[in-house]
Amino acid sequence: MGTKIEKRLSKLREAMRREGVSAYYINTADFHDSEYVNDYFKVREYFSGFTGSNGDLVVMQGEAGLWTDGRYFVQAEQELQGSGITLYRMGEEGVPTVREFLAEKLGRGSVLGFDGRTVKASFGKELKKLAKKNGFRLSYKKDLSKKIFERPEFPVSTAEVLPPELTGETTLKKLERVRHELKTQGAAALFMSKLDDIMWLFNIRGNDVECNPVLMSYAYITEKSAMLFVQKKAATEKLRSEMDKAGVIIADYDYVKKFLKKGSLGSNVAYLPENGEVVTGSHLPIDDLYPVMVDLSEVNYTFYKILKKRVKLLPAHNPVAAMKAVKNATELAHMRKIYLKDSVALTKFIHTLVTRIGEGKFTEMNAADLLLEYRREIPEFRDLSFGTISAYGANAAMMHYEPSEENPVELKAEHMLLVDSGGQYNGGTTDVTRTIVLGPITDEEKHAFTLTACSMLNLLNAKWLYGCTGRNLDILARERMWNEGIDYKCGTGHGVGYILNVHEGPQGIRWKPLPDEAVLEEGMDVTDEPGVYRAGKFGIRTENVLIVQKDVHTEDGQFMKFENITMVPIDDRGMDRSIMSEKELSQYIAYQTEVVNAINPYLTEDERAWVKEYAGI
Repeated sequence: MGTKIEKRLSKLREAMRREGVSAYYINTADFHDSEYVNDYFKVREYFSGFTGSNGDLVVMQGEAGLWTDGRYFVQAEQELQGSGITLYRMGEEGVPTVREFLAEKLGRGSVLGFDGRTVKASFGKELKKLAKKNGFRLSYKKDLSKKIFERPEFPVSTAEVLPPELTGETTLKKLERVRHELKTQGAAALFMSKLDDIMWLFNIRGNDVECNPVLMSYAYITEKSAMLFVQKKAATEKLRSEMDKAGVIIADYDYVKKFLKKGSLGSNVAYLPENGEVVTGSHLPIDDLYPVMVDLSEVNYTFYKILKKRVKLLPAHNPVAAMKAVKNATELAHMRKIYLKDSVALTKFIHTLVTRIGEGKFTEMNAADLLLEYRREIPEFRDLSFGTISAYGANAAMMHYEPSEENPVELKAEHMLLVDSGGQYNGGTTDVTRTIVLGPITDEEKHAFTLTACSMLNLLNAKWLYGCTGRNLDILARERMWNEGIDYKCGTGHGVGYILNVHEGPQGIRWKPLPDEAVLEEGMDVTDEPGVYRAGKFGIRTENVLIVQKDVHTEDGQFMKFENITMVPIDDRGMDRSIMSEKELSQYIAYQTEVVNAINPYLTEDERAWVKEYAGI
């Protein structure tokens, strides 16, 4: 692989020389700043060989570097071998950021190149400021990978309109809420490019990104009108009909750039004609006095530069993200049912695995396939919510490891298997991790397993005063580990979409401050997933999904708590009760008992007898 990457980098460097580019920056994103991207956009993976979902590559004539976070340190180190690319471990002491690296390497007369369509405006602005300070130029209009990376077809699928019994709120009602927010903030329009936000707002789904039910799309909303930009193949008669009811104009996805430049589109357009000409009618104006709200952490740098030339920009967090994060009563009711079904499927999978492990028939890959079969038996199942992480033994130290057919790893009646998985259902998106004991484990592994479970349960049982963010609560998961000098190199939790992306903001649980930090509101969901990872030895993670609820209201204010909706037992064979406090043991037994009682009605007689022993109750 190393030789192949070197050849690709050589071709890229030739293109850089032709264009006069000193350094070329390639991030992991599509035109919409999506976390997971279609193969069409996997440019960084092509030139680096690193397959993780988060990474930035900088290529210069004499060197190249890749930046990634703690989830991928072990994986990146392995995949970069022989490529000549230096790994920069983000967040580690003494490791420069991409910005700091460029500041050191580039000076007067240098040129930094990147594809402005895939770099978000907020980072593009940082690069512009750095360029001005150091005297180098930016070149963002040319994609230097174009004649090197043979892209597959641009992703396109047909739109699926979700029924009201799944969404709990019409598109028109959602648009009314958005317009109220625009009025409050003094904006005349909102330009949206985040795919999951657009899907939620218009109550549609697609299949343009693996495991993420989204369509390539943009949206433009004003006080009285709204436009949805999608590809022609996506615009079914059902979509046209539903959007017409909500007063939404459907426009061509490829027309959005021209629209932002030219500035108006007839509201009587059902769909832009093949030649791209604009049919006249009542217009959605863009002019210099027209304040347009944009989220600079979402819109790409190319579109930001276009808009900046023509309108008064109102930088602000996209209000749809916060609306989407708070699930309504209909969504929550469906989620509770789906999580129970998904938990039963995972429990049945664990039963099959641990009772048949001695037969020698399991690999990491076919274990993941078996779990998929259990999920497919659920009538509401649509797809996986991300590629299943089925990691045996030392492989589990790589937080986002994925098994493969090319390198099968046999599971034996020893060590542990970490399975991080989830499904997309008509009724919710699931995300759950269990570390399964397959045979004898070391005292070190058992200690780490117990710490992980106690940390997860301590956060699950949290009570707090309204107004807290996830940063206020993160210590409840880490305290037990920090007391022993242990840490996991990632956040403790993230929001989960509703029939949408498995990672959702703005809510999250982490100790590091972030600019989009959000108060934990009633109806938000969040994962709870501490872990212990030891390179070359083992990895342990226990993950549940929790819903934020109101607790008691006293003279001191409104208190909050979590509702647990993941009903999968923890493997009692990994627990060392001798190191647990009385509170920890009580929380553990209460959790295991609740879970067993919840799933028992859906298990066979043999499974019921087994799960009680497995849970240690």
